[in-house]
Amino acid sequence: MFELSERLTKLPPYLFAEIDLMKKKKLSEGMKVIDLGIGDPDLPTPNHIVEAMKKAVEKVERQKYPSYEGMYEFRQAVSEFYMRRKKVKLDPEKEVISLIGSKEGIAHLPLAFLNPGDVVLVPDPGYPVYHAGTILAGGRPYHFPLKDENEFQPDFESIPDEIVKKAKIMFLNYPNNPTAAIIEKEKIKEAIDFCIDNKIILAHDAAYSEITFDDYKAPSFLEFDRAFEVTIEFNSLSKTYNMTGWRIGFACGNSEILRGLLKVKTNIDSGVFEAIQEAAIAALRGSDEVIEKNCKIFAERRDVLVKGLKEAGFEVKKPKGTFYVWCKVGMNSVEFVKMMLNKTGVLCTPGIGFGEYGEGYVRFALTKSVSEVEEAIKRIKEFAKTLSR
Repeated sequence: MFELSERLTKLPPYLFAEIDLMKKKKLSEGMKVIDLGIGDPDLPTPNHIVEAMKKAVEKVERQKYPSYEGMYEFRQAVSEFYMRRKKVKLDPEKEVISLIGSKEGIAHLPLAFLNPGDVVLVPDPGYPVYHAGTILAGGRPYHFPLKDENEFQPDFESIPDEIVKKAKIMFLNYPNNPTAAIIEKEKIKEAIDFCIDNKIILAHDAAYSEITFDDYKAPSFLEFDRAFEVTIEFNSLSKTYNMTGWRIGFACGNSEILRGLLKVKTNIDSGVFEAIQEAAIAALRGSDEVIEKNCKIFAERRDVLVKGLKEAGFEVKKPKGTFYVWCKVGMNSVEFVKMMLNKTGVLCTPGIGFGEYGEGYVRFALTKSVSEVEEAIKRIKEFAKTLSR
């Protein structure tokens, strides 16, 4: 009776919703599922953050409409965090805004800057929201490949000139979801120069910037675009502080780009609940031991999973960032995921869900305890034997 808009019909079903249905079906059949699919950490939000929220929610002044751009103290805390962690100086008044999670800001950015038919440069494989946000804004996504032979870093020279001329935004994401790749500093500089030369907004998704291992520290793109000429960086407390359900993030960088994004937001939402912002302030100003503890836990899980996958005969590299492991399976990724779930109860994410160049890979999330990862490996090894027959 009611037809969906053309924009919605261009979007595939959201990958993670489909995977959740597969999981629920197996659970209803009585199978013990080990879910290494969706990137939702099992670790609890640190207690001092929860306590800050409890106190804040009782304050009458926090029960009113929040400001659109976020509490000044929250934006100040973000600035302090960036100076402490990245040595980047931000003006909290003009160069930081709050978001209802970084996903929201990423999805809304194209609405601020695209006219119908404008191009957005989207990494492939990549977080599906880059593509979806472009479509919903009436734009045209151009998928540029991230290939294994290039360490899953972009090759800007491969993008045709006629596409570059029409491009308004380019999304990048490092440490990368889904490939867990990191980016070399020279490649960041190349990305910034490319965007300056072609008047393109460089939108860097830094959601996993603090989840790093083996003495690697992920840089902010703003470290290399000191004048913030073209760069806006999205970040989130979800992964850094185990706050996925709290829906609090921020964007920072170029003030003109932020104003455009904020104009969209003032017409769509009413800001972030201030009690959550108070909890976020406690997180950002708290001890970095929280981050170090998380990374240590994820590193231990990573080592067990990578070792087990290699022993099972799969091609996989030990990542230096994110809590994902990107694994080459050499077959249709959806079929692989379905087969493994049906036979073992272990769930991972098909690479094709992140784009054409994700085919032949699957993504494992390090969101279960070491004992559960070890059990998953036992099952995977048995499953791998059936593949080689």
